[in-house]
Amino acid sequence: MKGESLPAGRQGRNVHLPFVYRLSEHWYSELIIMKKSLYIHIPFCQSRCGYCDFYTTIYKRNIAVSFVSVLVEQIKKLDYNFETIYVGGGTPTILDIDLIEKLLKELKRLTGAVKEFTIEANPDSLSEGKLKLFSNYSVNRISIGCQSFNKRKLDFLDRAHSVKQALEAIEKAKKSGFNNISIDLIYGLPAESYKVWQKDLDRAIKLPVTHLSAYMLTYEKGAPLYESLRAGEFLPLASAKAAWMYKQLIDQLAKNNFFQYEISNFSKKKFEAIHNLRYWENKPYIGLGPSAVSFSGGKRQRNISCLPKYIKAVRKQEKIWEYSEKLSPPAAAKETAALKIRTKEGIDFSWFRQKTGFNFLEIEREVLPLLLKQKLIKYGQGSRKRIKLTRKGFLFADTVSATFL
Repeated sequence: MKGESLPAGRQGRNVHLPFVYRLSEHWYSELIIMKKSLYIHIPFCQSRCGYCDFYTTIYKRNIAVSFVSVLVEQIKKLDYNFETIYVGGGTPTILDIDLIEKLLKELKRLTGAVKEFTIEANPDSLSEGKLKLFSNYSVNRISIGCQSFNKRKLDFLDRAHSVKQALEAIEKAKKSGFNNISIDLIYGLPAESYKVWQKDLDRAIKLPVTHLSAYMLTYEKGAPLYESLRAGEFLPLASAKAAWMYKQLIDQLAKNNFFQYEISNFSKKKFEAIHNLRYWENKPYIGLGPSAVSFSGGKRQRNISCLPKYIKAVRKQEKIWEYSEKLSPPAAAKETAALKIRTKEGIDFSWFRQKTGFNFLEIEREVLPLLLKQKLIKYGQGSRKRIKLTRKGFLFADTVSATFL
């Protein structure tokens, strides 16, 4: 669908990092004790968006029935100890309502201690009936993939919905009793003007939303727009213009009570995405669905990126991941730094030592002087107990993250 949630790939877009497991695997006991967040990847879409490089497939009910049945069986093996649940994609709301209910009915068993239960939605597939169902099964946060309120931008991005449908989806969610509504926007399209982006922001600010994720368009290998760019069908927006749009985003939202708490994420007070914060703090999570990734105790595994193979492997109780790695303690600490620096609050040295067992100033001693000299990072105001991105640093956040690694 879009991607507010974290680890699976692009620069800050929902990096969906979840996976699936075998009950008999020796490390399952560790997951059952430590896992505090659950991500479920629903890979179905009506069509493929030009910018998307996530694993998705066109929706067909027969395979969706098999997939949901597999998910239900996996969920039955999970414990109740989850702080957050995030159902993303793909497009979760493209599922027929009976399949959504089957999935939510099983997930309800896990919601006893859940603080945040998010479902991603596309405007064209978010009905009042589905919203009512979400409410009945403890979903308390909706993330809607609007991407823009400009028809030309939506057409370029190959979005299946209209501007009208995007506005109606937000209105329906609000009328259905949802007070925690997030939307996604994309900026930096070829030839996009400051005026067009400003109009998107003006419209978003007036809507009854509590959270906004805004991403600069990137051309990821494997995405349709990447191939169009390579073929010379258009020129990307100049980096200076894209940077100005990002500054425009930060300033405009700040004036309207949207607090920036991560590079691409803004919220009203107390409406930060708890699930995504767990990613940026490199806390453990478990995921279900093809291509999803999980992380626990320095071990990361990514599921098979093929839905039929995934279903078959789960049914046969075979290995369902296609990639696995065990990070060394120093590597895990550096990854924690690379993720946490993306947040507005930056890295508290005491927190870092408690989290990783390492002294931040020591483990990153080789790169800190350069980043400080380039004015990409700074010490916390009135203190040397924290490091954080500068305003310039937010423009080059990917560079800073990569440097910490």
